[in-house]
Amino acid sequence: MELVKVKRHFQITIPNNLRKKFNLAVGDYLEINNKDSEMIMKPVKIVHPDQEYFYTKEWQEGEALADKDIAKGDVIGPFDNINDSLRALKKTKI
Repeated sequence: MELVKVKRHFQITIPNNLRKKFNLAVGDYLEINNKDSEMIMKPVKIVHPDQEYFYTKEWQEGEALADKDIAKGDVIGPFDNINDSLRALKKTKI
């Protein structure tokens, strides 16, 4: 258990060992909830709305499949020009 002091403007300093354990940096957000007589703080990562799709279950499953294909070498390319890439796409069996 760590003891911290509430300072002016109700600020607290999170102890270094906890900052490292939870990988906190200046500017990060914490969600604060109360449960019974306890205050619970949880780190929260804010995702820009334009990037929400990336964190969906379906997208992450696709990323995992792509990683497996790359690891197996089951990829084509890179290509020097657009014509080479188009020829490869036409020959590729899906």
